[in-house]
Amino acid sequence: MIDQAAQYLINYNRKGLSDEVLLTLYERLLLPRMIEEKMLLLLRQGKISKWFSGIGQEAISVGAASALQADELLFTMHRNLGVFTTREVPLHRLFAQWQGKASGFTKGRDRSFHFGTMDYHIVGMISHLGPQLSLAAGVGLAHKLSGEGKVALAFTGEGGTSEGEFHEALNTAAVWQLPVIFIIENNGYGLSTPVQEQYRCEHLADRAKGYGMRSEIIDGNNILEVYARLSTLAKELRQNPEPVLVECKTFRMRGHEEASGTKYVPNELMDHWAERDPLSNYQAFLLGEGLLTEDKISGLRKQFKNEINKGLDVAFGESPLEAQLDTEIADVYAPFQPQPQPPSNNGQRSELRFVDAISRGLEQAMERHDKLVLMGQDIAEYGGVFKITDGFLEKFGAGRVRNTPLCESAIVGIGLGLSLKGYKSMVEMQFADFVSCGFNQIVNNLAKLHYRWGQPADVVIRMPAGGGVGAGPYHSQSNEAWFFHTPGLKVVYPSTPEDAKGLLLASFEDPNPVMFFEHKALYRRLTAAVPDEYYTVPIGKARLARQGEEVSIITYGMGVHWALELCQEMGVDADILDLRTLLPLDYEAIADTVRKTNRVLIVHEDCLTGGIGGELSAYISEHLFESLDAPVLRAASLDTPVPFAGALEEQFLPRERFRKQLEKLLAY
Repeated sequence: MIDQAAQYLINYNRKGLSDEVLLTLYERLLLPRMIEEKMLLLLRQGKISKWFSGIGQEAISVGAASALQADELLFTMHRNLGVFTTREVPLHRLFAQWQGKASGFTKGRDRSFHFGTMDYHIVGMISHLGPQLSLAAGVGLAHKLSGEGKVALAFTGEGGTSEGEFHEALNTAAVWQLPVIFIIENNGYGLSTPVQEQYRCEHLADRAKGYGMRSEIIDGNNILEVYARLSTLAKELRQNPEPVLVECKTFRMRGHEEASGTKYVPNELMDHWAERDPLSNYQAFLLGEGLLTEDKISGLRKQFKNEINKGLDVAFGESPLEAQLDTEIADVYAPFQPQPQPPSNNGQRSELRFVDAISRGLEQAMERHDKLVLMGQDIAEYGGVFKITDGFLEKFGAGRVRNTPLCESAIVGIGLGLSLKGYKSMVEMQFADFVSCGFNQIVNNLAKLHYRWGQPADVVIRMPAGGGVGAGPYHSQSNEAWFFHTPGLKVVYPSTPEDAKGLLLASFEDPNPVMFFEHKALYRRLTAAVPDEYYTVPIGKARLARQGEEVSIITYGMGVHWALELCQEMGVDADILDLRTLLPLDYEAIADTVRKTNRVLIVHEDCLTGGIGGELSAYISEHLFESLDAPVLRAASLDTPVPFAGALEEQFLPRERFRKQLEKLLAY
C-alpha cells in the first residue's frame, strides 16, 4: 500500500505540462500497480500460475506509451504492463491471456506478455529477448520508406544488451538512419546476475557512440522525465529520422518471476530503491502541488478495483479452453487462397539459365508488388555475388534494393518488421550456410507468429544452396531439413528454370514465410525455355519430371537431374517425382506414384541421417505399405561436413550410392 503522506525523493519538473496531463499520468501509473498487487494476491492463492512483476519500474512503460502516438508501434517485454493499460487493452482480455483462455490474444498458445495485438499497436516479445529490437527497426524502415513521419519504440533490459541481436539491430538502424527509440530498462539484475557481471562500461548508453547514434540516460522512476524526454525525442525523429538509445535507470523490486525471489539482492539496495518508488513519489508530489487529494486517490482506487474485479470475473468465468485439432492445424499458416496464374500456352518464351529465371522472377515481383523490399549483402551496386539483382538498384532505387551489414538475424527481423506494416520483403542469404546466423528469427519468430497471435509474416528468404562446386564446408551445405522440421514455414526447392521463376513469384504472393532454395550448381549449367509473362507455379504441388512403370524416384533440386541422367544411362523406366515444395508436402502425388510402381527410391543431396528422406520413407511405410513390393530405399550424402577437394566431394555426394541403391531396388 502506498503511504499517501510520504515525501518524494525524485526531482520532478513539470516543464509546462498541464494539470490534466499530470493527473492522467498518475492514473496510468496507478492502474498497472493495482493490477500487479491483485496478481500477486491471486498467485499466493494459487489462482494464477506465474507472474513477472514490473513493480518499481512502471514509469518507463507508462511514460513511453503516453509519449507516442496511439498508432505508433511499441515492442514490449515481460515488465511492460503499463504499455498495455495505457493503450487501454481490455482488462478481461489481458486476464484471459494470462489464464490461457480462448478470449486471450493467443488462444491459449502462449503465455503472459508473449503476444502482440495490432489493434492496439503493440508487439510482444519472445523468450529470446533480443529479436524485437530488429522488428522495431523494420517498422522504422517502413515509416521511412513511406515518409509517414512515425517512430517505433522497443524495450529491452540490461541483460538483453548482451544478445548479439542488440548489436545487429542498433548497428543497422544507425546505418540506415531509422526512426526508432531503443529503450534499455536497466533494472539492476538479469534474473539473478547483477550488472557488474553483465557489462564493463559505466553506462549502457555509452555503447551508442560505437554505432554513431545519439543516446541519453534518464531517471526511469521519474514519470515526468520519461514522458517529457520521450515526447521530445519522438517529435524530433518524426521530422528527422534517426535511432536513439535511451537508458532508463530503474530497479526491479521483485524477482525475475515470483518463484525466483530476491534473496540475492542486498537489503540496503532494496531499501534505497523502495524510497524511489515511482508511484509513491509521484503521488506525494501531486499531493504537494495540490493536484491530488486523499479523496481523489481513494476514489480512483475504488474505481480501478472495480474494473479489475469485473475483468477478472469475466476471465475466470470463461470456460476452460477446449482443444480443437482442426483449428490448431489451420492456424499454423495465415489463410491464403492462391489464384492460379499458369503461363499461357501460346505465350512468348525465352531461353534462360536457371539464375536468369530467378532474376527475371524477382524483377517481375518487384514490378507487381510496389511494397516489396529486397535486402542482402552486396545486392545493390554489386548485384549480388551471383549477379541476380544486377541492375535492380538503377531500376527500383536504393530504398527498395538495400545492401545490408553482415547481420543475418537483424535483417530477417527487419523483414518481419516490414511485414507488420504491410510490406513484403526478400532477404537473400549470400549462401544458405549463413542462415544459421539468422536461425532464431526464422524458426521462433517468422514461423510461429501467425500461430501465436494471428499476424502473417510476409517474408521470402532466398537460399543459394548445395555442393558440387568445390566450395567446401561453409558454402555448400544442403540445409533444407533444418526448416522442414519447423511448422509455420514453407520450404520450396525448384529444379528447373521455369519452376524457379513461377515458384518464386508464388512465394511473394503467399503471406507466409517461405524458405526458397536455389541450387548453385544449376545456376549457369541449366537452360530452358521460360515464359516471359508473369505466372505462378502452385506451392505445395509436386510434378512428374518423367513417367515410368518400374520404379518411383522421389527427389527434388539437383536430385531430379541425377535421376534423369541415371535412368537414361541405365535404361530404367522410372516415375521421377520432383517434389518442388518440401513443406507442405504433396502427399497425394507421393501416394499416386507409389501405388503406380510399387517400388520407391528417395534421393536427396542432404546428409542421410535426419534428412527429408527419412520422413518420406516413414510416411510411405506407414500409409502405403500394402502398395509396396520392396523396402523403401534412400540415397543421400555422407554424414560428414561437405569437403572441399574434388575427389572427397564426389565421394560425399550420393551419385554412386544412388546407382547402387537403384540396382538393388530393381533386383529385389
